[in-house]
Parts: sequence; structure tokens; C-alpha cells
Amino acid sequence: MFGSSVLEAQNRTSEHRPALFGGRVTSWRVPVYLLTEELLFPPPSGATSEGLVAVGGDASPARLELAYREGIFPWPMRGMPLLWFSPDPRFLLLPGDVHLSRSLKRTIRRGRFEIRMDTRFEDVVAACAAQPRPGQSGTWITDELADGFVGLHRRGLAHSVEAYGDGELVGGLYGVSLGRAFFGESMFARESDASKVAFVTLLGHVFGPWGFHFVDCQVYTDHLATFGAADVRRREFLGALDRAAQFPTRRGPWTIELSPAEAVAELSD
Repeated sequence: MFGSSVLEAQNRTSEHRPALFGGRVTSWRVPVYLLTEELLFPPPSGATSEGLVAVGGDASPARLELAYREGIFPWPMRGMPLLWFSPDPRFLLLPGDVHLSRSLKRTIRRGRFEIRMDTRFEDVVAACAAQPRPGQSGTWITDELADGFVGLHRRGLAHSVEAYGDGELVGGLYGVSLGRAFFGESMFARESDASKVAFVTLLGHVFGPWGFHFVDCQVYTDHLATFGAADVRRREFLGALDRAAQFPTRRGPWTIELSPAEAVAELSD
């Protein structure tokens, strides 16, 4: 079962994923669940106001899979044990809400990037970890987490979408797929719009022929808000996750079925 502990820390979000604490420095001292070696999580409904569900455990593929099935994700922070979150609200992108800018559609029409899936997963994770980000001095993608996601990829549950320019990897993203839900984790771009075109191609597949119910974007970012993602209450998210999980998981490796232009057409129907 779970132990219990008191977590006392000062968190500077500039060193990790943005937005969960609104970009401010916060100090908190809260009772939390301390995970053991047993593969269990407490219910997300017991999370703190910041969305913290539990502390500790590891980032093994089995624990990661269980976490995503229960609406929880890992979020390492410097100087602390591994933290597990399920924030309220949750930031989701739904099939009917996708917005594509005219400039992005023009880029896609020009055919600037070739998109592939699941051909260089480890390289995409490494590139996401190394991507410089405004206001951040480090990465939340630790070696332990990267290894865990690679393990999920080998199980057919984690996927990469890659953008190539002149045969070189110039952008992409990765995430986890369970049932008819996709959980976005991170993206990177070495050329302007490369990750955006990869994301649109992913959306065309999951919201088009594959019939996914949502893409989980976890917490608010301006970037994903421009695509139409919006906050929903955690209880609504967990209900949507439960419904999506009733369907078989589309295991990898995934292959491209739509070009970026065809993906735009799917999203515009």
C-alpha cells in the first residue's frame, strides 16, 4: 500500500514544465502519498490544489503505463523524489475544436516537411530533452524518464511523430497512446513550424481515421491554446479517459496513412 509523507519544497517552474504553478515561485508543505515498490497510485481526486497526487516510486514502463491509465503523469523537479500529478483543470484538445492558422496551412501546402512515425523515437526524446525553452534552464526529461518512455515505445504504447527537412530530423513530438486517448509529452523544433506540421499530421490521424477521443495536453500553454486546446475539470477528463480506455489500444509501430495536407483535410471536414 501507500506510505505517507510530508513534502516541503520550493519549486521554481522555470526549471521544469511551465504553467502548473502559473509561472510563479511557490513554497508548499503538504501531506502526500509516498509510493512503494507496489504498482499502485492513490486516486487523483485526492490530489493537492497544485495537482500533486503522489511522490516516489520509479519511472518504469509498467508504472508509467499505470499512471497514464489513471490520469496521472510524472513531473520531476530538481532536488525532489519523482512527483506524480493530475491537475485540475486538465488541458485537452478535442476533435471538433482543432484550429489551424492560415499561415500554418500555407506552410503545409508548400510540402516543406516530410513526416514519419515511430522511426526515431529515442532521437526525438533526446531532442526534446535538449530543446532550449524560454524561461527554463533545464529539462524535466531525466535519463530515468527517457528510459521509461523508451520502454513504453518498445511495448507499442509510446510514439514519435517526426518532421524531416532535406532528409534531416528537424522537429517532432512524442507521447503515449492508450485506448482512444493520446497523451502528448513534449515536442521540439530545429526549423520553424517543423513540430507544428508534425502535430497537425498526428491530429489528422488520431481525430480522423483512428477515431481518438482527445489529445491530453496536461496543463495550459499559449502554444497549444492556439490549436484549440481548452481546460476541462479533472472529473470530466477522468470520465473521458474511462470511455476512451474501453477501446483497444492501437499499438505501434505506427505508420503514416495521411500526408500533412491530407491531415488538414481530415481536420477541416
